[in-house]
Amino acid sequence: METWQNIYSHFNVVAFEILGFKIHWYGIMYVIALLLALVLAKFFVKKFKINISNSMLDNYFIWVEIGVVLGARIGYILIYDSNTLWYLSHPWQIFNPYENGEFIGIRGMSFHGAIVGFLLATFLFCKKYKQNAWQYLDLVALSVPLAYVFGRIGNFLNQELFGRVTNAAWGIYVDNALRHPSQLYEAFLEGIVVFFVVILVKTRQKFTGELIIVYACAYSLARFICEFFREPDFGIGFVAFGLSMGQILSLVMFIIALLFYAYLKFKNKF
Repeated sequence: METWQNIYSHFNVVAFEILGFKIHWYGIMYVIALLLALVLAKFFVKKFKINISNSMLDNYFIWVEIGVVLGARIGYILIYDSNTLWYLSHPWQIFNPYENGEFIGIRGMSFHGAIVGFLLATFLFCKKYKQNAWQYLDLVALSVPLAYVFGRIGNFLNQELFGRVTNAAWGIYVDNALRHPSQLYEAFLEGIVVFFVVILVKTRQKFTGELIIVYACAYSLARFICEFFREPDFGIGFVAFGLSMGQILSLVMFIIALLFYAYLKFKNKF
């Protein structure tokens, strides 16, 4: 257990270097997550006989990936970063992977910002190619959760988004303080548990769009719970009623999802 608790002291966040460029474990996990999501999407298209061609799906994932990266980074700058005004006056620095001449990659991503970017990309894609947006969103609800597990493992390996101080035997030391490995809690609840919830609903799905709404609700609840074990964002802390920014945004996401559920359910009755 001692080895586990001190894992960060003998683990390098950099996996290897290529021509002076440091390749971080986080980046590797991100690529694995992206590829897994695409593989799972193609699997579910065949399994459930969804009317989406292979070429259209590949094209969609390119649009979505661009939307997710833009939304996640810009969302982080607007919501969490303490240098928001500086970035807004120097927008070319938002995606600058260098710091003091050293390549460090792009750090600081917001999941809720990624959701906004993802939804905008989906809407624009479906409008351009005249596709059913709800059908694509349901497919995403099936294929993303398990891939998301690797994203959270990436956070853990990158020694970021760590948990609150704890006395639990499975805690890990971060700056000499024993903390919850909250990234792994999130990988399990927000990834694996949410996946099984979506799959269960798929077996009795009543209307198109139901899966993505269930995913949004399940993720919001899982994230809300995990935030009790995760250290509040630096510079923000607890926003209101002892809740973190992540919890506030999750509640907003949950309420919006419920409103959409009521709308679609009512719409499909007539």
